[in-house]
Amino acid sequence: MTRLLLFSSLLFCSFGLQAQTDELTDKLFLLPDIIFEASKDLPEGRSFALRVRQPIDHANPSKGHFYQKVYLLHRGFDRPTVMVTEGYNMRRHRAYETTKLVKGNQLQIEHRFFGQSIPDSLDYQYLNLTQATADYHHIRQLFDKLYTSKWLSTGISKGGATTIMYRYFYPDDIDVGVPVVAPINDELEEDRIYKFLDTVGTADCRAKILEIQKAILSRRDEVVPLIKYFAKGAGAEFSYLQYEQAFEFSVLEYPFSFWQWGSDCAKIPAPNSPTDTLLEHFLAVSDITFFADGAMKAYASHYFQSAQEFGYYGYETDELKGLLKTFEPGTRPSAVFTPGNKEVAFDAGLLKKVHKWLKKDANQMIYIYGANDTWTASAVQPSKGIDAEWFFMEGKSHGDARIKNLTPAERTRMIAAMERWLGMEIE
Repeated sequence: MTRLLLFSSLLFCSFGLQAQTDELTDKLFLLPDIIFEASKDLPEGRSFALRVRQPIDHANPSKGHFYQKVYLLHRGFDRPTVMVTEGYNMRRHRAYETTKLVKGNQLQIEHRFFGQSIPDSLDYQYLNLTQATADYHHIRQLFDKLYTSKWLSTGISKGGATTIMYRYFYPDDIDVGVPVVAPINDELEEDRIYKFLDTVGTADCRAKILEIQKAILSRRDEVVPLIKYFAKGAGAEFSYLQYEQAFEFSVLEYPFSFWQWGSDCAKIPAPNSPTDTLLEHFLAVSDITFFADGAMKAYASHYFQSAQEFGYYGYETDELKGLLKTFEPGTRPSAVFTPGNKEVAFDAGLLKKVHKWLKKDANQMIYIYGANDTWTASAVQPSKGIDAEWFFMEGKSHGDARIKNLTPAERTRMIAAMERWLGMEIE
C-alpha cells in the first residue's frame, strides 16, 4: 500500500511539473518580440535562452532593431521576479544572490552593444543610459502579465550602477533594487578615487604599494623583456597602446587594482626582492594584458559609456617623478580608452540629476559595498529621509562584498527591509 501511494505521488508530481512546463512554454510562445529555446536547467529552476527584439533607437524604431541576449530562470508564476542588469557581456547563466534569497524567477539581461547583443551596424550614438534602460523597460513590459508578483532588480559593479540608473528612469518598474559594489561617479575623472587611495588601509601598506611601483619602474630594462615574454605567451598584442605605454599604465593601475580586488598587504614582497618575485606579485595584481588590444576591443563599449556619461578615473604620477617615460610628471593620465581613440564629449548632466534623485527619492534600495574596494570611493552615500539600507562591509572588496558575506546582524537588517518592502516572508 505504501509503495502504491509513493508511486502515485511521484506520478502526480511528474504530471504537475510537465503541465507547468507546458504552460510556461505556451505563454512564452504568445509573447511578442521573443525567440526562445530551452537551455540547461539550473538547480534553482527551469531555464530558457531568449533573444529579445529591441529597437536600436527606442525613440524611433524605424532606425532598425537588434536582438538582446537574455536568460530566463523560472520558479513559478506567483513568485517574485528579479531582473539582472548586466553591465557588460553575459558570460554565463546563473542564479544571483537576490534571486536565491526570494526564491524568484530571474531575467538575466546582457547590456546593449556588448557580447551577442550588438546591432549589425554599431552606431555608438545609441549607446547611452536612456536607450539601455529602455531595453529593460521593454522586457519588463513583455513579462508583466506572465509574472504578476513583486519585481526586483540587481546587478554587480557596472551592472549595479545600471540597476540604479534603471530605477532612476523607470521608478515604477521594480519594487526593490539591490545594486552591489555599484559606483556612481561625479565627473569624467572621479576625484574621490585619489582621496580613497591616499587613506585606505594603513600608511605602512600604502608605502609598500608605492615602493613596488618604484621598484618595477626602476628595473625597467630587466622587467620589460620579461613582461613582453609573459604577454606573448598570453597572446596579447599592443597597437592601441604602445608597449611602453601599456607597461606604465599597468604600473599606474597597480594601487587601484590592489584595493579593488582585495590583495593582501602581508604578501607584498620587499622592493629589493629578486625580479622574478616582484613580477610574480605585480602581474597577479595588475596584469598588463588588461591594456592589450583584446581587452580594448572587449571593453570598447564600456569605455565609450564612461567617456560620454558614466565617468571613470585617472592616475596620479607625482610620486613617480623621473621613473615614467611616456607621461609627464604631474599629469593625470585617463583610464578611459575610447574605441579608435574617438573624441567623445562628456556630459555630466545625467549624473547630476541622478545624484539629486538618490538623495531625495531613491527609496527601497539596498546598497552593498566593500569598505576596501577602490570603487567604494564613488559609492552612493546614506541620506536621511530615504527608506533604503546601506552596507559597507569591513575588510571586503569588489569581489567578495556580497550578501553571503554579510554579518548575521547585517543580514537580519537587510531581510527585514526586504520583507517590509515586498510584503512577504523571506526564509
